[in-house]
Amino acid sequence: RLSCIRNNIWLASCGVLSSGLAVLSSFGLMLFCGVPFVVTVANAPFLILGVGVDDMFIMIASWEQSSRKKEKSSVKSLLAETYAEAALSVTITTLTDVLAFFIGTWTAFPSVRSFCLYTSTAFVFCYVYTMTFFGAVLVLNHKREQGNRHWLTCMRVGVGEDQAENSCLYNACCIGSCSRQPSQPEDEHPMSIFFKKYYGPFVTNKWIKLLMVLLYGAYLGGSVYGCTQIREGIDLRNLANDDSYIIPYYDDDEKYFSTYGPRVMVVITESVDYWNETVRLGIESCAQNLE
Repeated sequence: RLSCIRNNIWLASCGVLSSGLAVLSSFGLMLFCGVPFVVTVANAPFLILGVGVDDMFIMIASWEQSSRKKEKSSVKSLLAETYAEAALSVTITTLTDVLAFFIGTWTAFPSVRSFCLYTSTAFVFCYVYTMTFFGAVLVLNHKREQGNRHWLTCMRVGVGEDQAENSCLYNACCIGSCSRQPSQPEDEHPMSIFFKKYYGPFVTNKWIKLLMVLLYGAYLGGSVYGCTQIREGIDLRNLANDDSYIIPYYDDDEKYFSTYGPRVMVVITESVDYWNETVRLGIESCAQNLE
């Protein structure tokens, strides 16, 4: 926003900070509990950031709608209305993510198990920080706006100044609005208007609903067919770079040696007198018998 009062840069930054705190808390707890840290765990913060920012947008949108509905309500009632609208969506999202990753802890691969433990715990902390820390930040930001304070310095801006004599840039940076009017809450967001007036009536049309059902049926049929074509296993060539020497190695191994089956090794665990010719002949005879 161009308004120095309605600008929510710090609000968005605190939403990202909330995700960062969740990552630090979960990693610290898992390391304290002795869960091994593997390389794949380093990808977890990106997942947590995506979910945390999504929860942040839901909270901000609910707060904006509550503010428009109840402009003169107390902060307590606004926050209660925001949680009533947003908490259910955030809770369901968190529960499904946590459940999915906790199921992954049953795998036999230790690296995948560690990754799922770190990520699922981070989702729990992300939910806690969104419901507590970010809610408090929403209230503080609301009080700053009500006090007509600058978004960066938190100093009161000069609403009572004669704005006609100032430039548009000065009014936007130091007074709160480029339109030479005191900064006020915006009207309904254009995206909300689009979904309410155009997209909603379009989707609820009976022919469109029939088309949606047919498309979903086709998608479901394709998904079931795809599940029947899945082969279990992993191609190690997909784990290497395209220009890696590993690629031709696996190509040659599959081309020339795949018909011989798995390699078999025999280990002699006792001390052997290799200098004794009789012992050497016995080992060679044993190897021939195994072959």
